[in-house]
Amino acid sequence: MEAQMAREFELFIYENRLKTFQDWPFNEDCVCTPEKMAKSGFIHKPLDNSPDVAMCFFCLKELEGWEPEDDPQKEHRSHSSGCGFLNLKKNVEDLTVEEILKLQKERLKNIVTKSCKEGINKFKDAAKVKRQKILKKCS
Repeated sequence: MEAQMAREFELFIYENRLKTFQDWPFNEDCVCTPEKMAKSGFIHKPLDNSPDVAMCFFCLKELEGWEPEDDPQKEHRSHSSGCGFLNLKKNVEDLTVEEILKLQKERLKNIVTKSCKEGINKFKDAAKVKRQKILKKCS
């Protein structure tokens, strides 16, 4: 149980987010360096056809199509201005246990909401296919 709790909070730590950017395509001569990406709350989630996918560990907003001059903080704010991590008024290290737990509650709500939306979309897609098959049989 303790190990699971530790994993739940590990992405709140900058160094753990930074470790995800091992194969990040933008480095020293760019604005969107791994360090700036991790400071802005992003983790690297590359796909075979999209090596620059980054997702905020907190609000779960995924962004891709990064350009070397893109500022991670500005991009994050423009696409997810209500992100609780982005809007922190102090460093994670300075948060109280109560503040961390409130943030984790908000993060878990984000995870459940995203999961439900994905499930609903899969259901709608499957229903659409099934409907088309039924209509085909009826005609």
